[in-house]
Amino acid sequence: MGSVLIRGGRVITAADDYVGDVFIENERISLIGESLDVDADKVIDASGKYVLPGGVDPHTHLDMPFGGTVTIDDVESGQTSAAFGGTTCHVDFVIQPQGSTFAEALDEWRSKANGKQMIDMGYHMAITDLDEGGSLEELAGLPDQGVTSYKLFMAYKGALMVDDETLFRSMQVAADSGALVMVHAENGDAIDVLVKEALAEGKTEPKYHALTRPPETEGEATNRAIQLARVAGAPLYVVHVSCQEAVEPIALAREKGWNVWGETCTQYFFVDYTFLERPNFEGAKFVYTPPPRDKANQDVLWNAVRTDILSAVSTDHCAFNWDGQKTLGQDDFSKIPNGGPGLENRLQMIHEFGVRAGRISLNRMVELLSTNPAKLFGLYPRKGTIAVGSDADVVVFDPDKKHTISASTHHSRVDYNLYEGTEITGSPEVVLLRGNVLVENDELVASPGIGQYVARARFGEELKAETAVA
Repeated sequence: MGSVLIRGGRVITAADDYVGDVFIENERISLIGESLDVDADKVIDASGKYVLPGGVDPHTHLDMPFGGTVTIDDVESGQTSAAFGGTTCHVDFVIQPQGSTFAEALDEWRSKANGKQMIDMGYHMAITDLDEGGSLEELAGLPDQGVTSYKLFMAYKGALMVDDETLFRSMQVAADSGALVMVHAENGDAIDVLVKEALAEGKTEPKYHALTRPPETEGEATNRAIQLARVAGAPLYVVHVSCQEAVEPIALAREKGWNVWGETCTQYFFVDYTFLERPNFEGAKFVYTPPPRDKANQDVLWNAVRTDILSAVSTDHCAFNWDGQKTLGQDDFSKIPNGGPGLENRLQMIHEFGVRAGRISLNRMVELLSTNPAKLFGLYPRKGTIAVGSDADVVVFDPDKKHTISASTHHSRVDYNLYEGTEITGSPEVVLLRGNVLVENDELVASPGIGQYVARARFGEELKAETAVA
């Protein structure tokens, strides 16, 4: 791979904002300065453009079995859409099949990625079974393999949900092993009762997905997870926070200085409950969990990301075709595969409606989409910033480039887009992964296999460049 000089761009990190040149060699950033006098194999003129660290998406589901089907994006198509959206690293969820060991689950997920990787990736381990398959000892050893976060589902009874004993034991292991505990916080028992009641009353349409998962069930589970993590001495990360009821306990915990962080997802700023009421089963496109909430929550979430009550914005990209997959629940909302797409549009949407609308600064945007996820998930400073020694994961972003988001032009295999028809100004122009050009002039120029598995550092530790790639 040759050297690259990115000349005269406005370099923006979580902390900095300056005009300068960035020189890349051997896949890393080797020099930053003004008017660098260096020879490079490739020169990119970034004048008038932003130079951003590649996005880090801490929450995705590629090639994942769920509800009798499998997400439509595999590693190649999902990571290709990520690359076009300026995301150069993500952390995907390994879902432990009931009765299997964590090692078996990890091998299965790695085989799905072999030869298909377009960007760099790590894995979280989703624990479904501590009795039969994965033992506590095996769980404690995962951070040695660079898997430094454990996910537990407090929802999806009868499928992925764990009881409080499993949740608490996992937290205790995480406290000792240097892992971060992630929770999907909803009260699965209460929701199960509400779902059964609704179906018994013949309430089958998509809107009942939200009406049987009221925001209080998210608030209750969020608070329960926070209190249990406190007892176990484990750091906690609450995924896809959607409403005020869940923001409040996180705000309280952070005010007290507890080790609690929260993320929201792009879609919760834009899609509200009324989308589920769209006729002709179109509401099913917006069936994901937690569900779209009352519109009043959107201001709550913008305020939470602005004030660092919530520390990251992910996509929870979990794409199912509307026609053929979502339609499995045509006559029963509980059979609609839960999940929405979004891996490609996070930067565009947050830049347009966050930065351009004056809700957050450019620095905060970088922090939410790149730096904080990298720090929380053991990828920093290799990922998540533009600094000498960091991986040359760089997005040259044109703040004036106009684009209309549409399923007809996106790079995911899914047959719809949550933001169909949205006009934005500001989009990636060149995307580099470790100094290799992935996307340029709206064309994919790299081949599958360029992406790598990244073994992540333990929670609170930094990822050293030499030991990072397994």
